[in-house]
Amino acid sequence: MSAGNGLSERLQTPISTAELERRWKAVRAAMARDKIDVLLMQNNNDHMGGYVKYFTDMPATNGYPNTVIFPRDDEMTVVAQGPFGGNQITAHSSDTWRGVKNIMTTPSYASAHYTKDYDPELAAKALEPFAKGTIGLVGTYQMSYAMVDYVKRHLAGARFVDASEMVDRIKVIKSPEEMELVRRAALMQDRAMQAAFSAVKPGMRDTEVAAAAQFYSQVHGSENGIYLCASMPLGTPSKFGQRHVQNRVIETGDQIALLVEDSGPGGMYTELGRSCVVGKVPQQMKDELAFCIESRKVTLDMLKPGTTCKEIWDTFNAFMRKNGRPEEARLYCHGQGYDLVERPLVRDDEPWTIAKDMNIVVHPTYIHGGYLNWLCDNYFIGGNGPGPRLHQFPEIIVEVG
Repeated sequence: MSAGNGLSERLQTPISTAELERRWKAVRAAMARDKIDVLLMQNNNDHMGGYVKYFTDMPATNGYPNTVIFPRDDEMTVVAQGPFGGNQITAHSSDTWRGVKNIMTTPSYASAHYTKDYDPELAAKALEPFAKGTIGLVGTYQMSYAMVDYVKRHLAGARFVDASEMVDRIKVIKSPEEMELVRRAALMQDRAMQAAFSAVKPGMRDTEVAAAAQFYSQVHGSENGIYLCASMPLGTPSKFGQRHVQNRVIETGDQIALLVEDSGPGGMYTELGRSCVVGKVPQQMKDELAFCIESRKVTLDMLKPGTTCKEIWDTFNAFMRKNGRPEEARLYCHGQGYDLVERPLVRDDEPWTIAKDMNIVVHPTYIHGGYLNWLCDNYFIGGNGPGPRLHQFPEIIVEVG
């Protein structure tokens, strides 16, 4: 059966076909400008595998590679997990794989090294019409060595270029439909955080708090994400972590830090970070949260179109240094979309400037004064800087229990 929009009822919050066509048109115009005949991309997860999702509205998952061949003048071919010799010719009215003319399958597994050429062999067949043309590689950090090595050896007459930058510059600017999905993700996370903090009680383990957030999100349209959580006695700060390190039992008086960084309905990521205390929040902790908000404002004031990421990074760290707080050495501000970390990375190695209609998250996070201090929210960049905070969860440390 199909839904009223002609798409399968099994699809969860599909993007509109008009939006997909907008993306394809924009990318094909850039390909024509840069004289690229076809794009090759491969993802194997939907945490930082947003290229496949962007072009097809179908996520790559579970470490299984999804490979997309995107010609400038034809529909796509996909290589995906499935039986040997699988070859599905898709109709133009396909209710799942829109814009795809052919899906070739093979049962390859990264854990079985001898299958490394299975996907590349099929991709090379789809690329044969471009054996003397220009092939753009998209997301080279995510493509397997096996894929790139194979197609370069078997299509030695082709010219290969890195087209990641070209696609990134289109992908990071959000359309009105994409913006609405980002807003829905933020709203979902507000409620997931509330559900998690409402469940907190002494005797629970950190993983149970994270599970409450994950359950709410999944029921309300999320497909994947991370839920970092850590409890800690006040005065003994710790960093939050993944499920493997969420076994600590929560006690009265603990601080609990929770990050909900998952995709919302439709696959767009935002992230919400807050802390709660099982009991009363010390005044010193409240004061440090106020400073954390002040440090975030330093960044927000600079998130204007045309500002370099290095300038923002240097200014933020100068502010932290001046006020006796730890400088950022990793990543505290960045873009989001179909990837939970999307460009631009606001730090000194990012060559981009800030642009209108980016979805940017800001999350100053540091240990000082005996506490883990932080908060995390998303913003759209307007013509003069960030718009209102997308998350509506209060900017407080919540008292529970």
